[in-house]
Amino acid sequence: MTLPEQVKLVEVGPRDGLQNEKTPISLEVKLQLIRYLKDAGLNTIEATSFVSAKWVPQMADHEALLGQLPLDGSVKYPVLIPNEKGFLRAQACGVKDIAVFAAASESFSQKNINCSIAESLQRFAPVCEQARAAGIRIRGYISCVLGCPYEGDIQPESVLKVAEVLNRLGCDEISLGDTIGTGTPKTVQTLLNTLNKALSIDKIAVHFHDTYGLAIANIVAALEMGVSIIDSSVSGLGGCPYAKGATGNVATEDVLYLLNGLGIKTGVDMNKLLKASYYIANELGRPPQSKVALALGEPQ
Repeated sequence: MTLPEQVKLVEVGPRDGLQNEKTPISLEVKLQLIRYLKDAGLNTIEATSFVSAKWVPQMADHEALLGQLPLDGSVKYPVLIPNEKGFLRAQACGVKDIAVFAAASESFSQKNINCSIAESLQRFAPVCEQARAAGIRIRGYISCVLGCPYEGDIQPESVLKVAEVLNRLGCDEISLGDTIGTGTPKTVQTLLNTLNKALSIDKIAVHFHDTYGLAIANIVAALEMGVSIIDSSVSGLGGCPYAKGATGNVATEDVLYLLNGLGIKTGVDMNKLLKASYYIANELGRPPQSKVALALGEPQ
């Protein structure tokens, strides 16, 4: 099967990667991390979240952070939006890209955002309508597409139902999150075959966690199906607080090493990416959670 010639890497480290860190991270450290990522050639960097600071205190500085970013430039800085109130605050900051989120598991939806899947999608309908009217790009996330910590395996048809609604709401791309990292190449391709009946493959992104060490294998499986948008997190930051034993997002360095080895273009420089990886790892006081970063070492 023909692999894509080029892949868009969506860097989620500054938001998804840092949001659950218990130690407060300063605004300047977040901005410096984003600068390093931009310098490495990443042109889509998920910047922050407008979820209430009561629930995600690490993202409380969202307005100050966005005030320091060139939102009209060539680099996209998507922000996570929980509801219409959050959207209006983000819009006031001049954002050009937002992300909305739902789950393919009813139990996860209830425990994560305290409402049903249907209610969460209804909540985002006015957000998406206003975003489209304002020319703001919309990304849709679906959690637990291959497994749920409460329900176990998730059927592809359940994911398809959510994806179809997000598509109707106007999402430009839909990211499939293997939230607890239980996916395998076979289940990944089964899911993508199901979704491809209703969605163009070029609208689908994949978002893998490396809990069982299969994130890279799952990415290869997705590439073989024609997927060309991959979410990843510098230094392997992040994880699911609801998933027992779950490790972080697949590391951007590890994904880049794979794509370089396959001859797939990304526009991302490995040495500069490693600089970003070691910078944030040092700030957090621990080694990078990336096999490639540990193998190649910190750039001098």
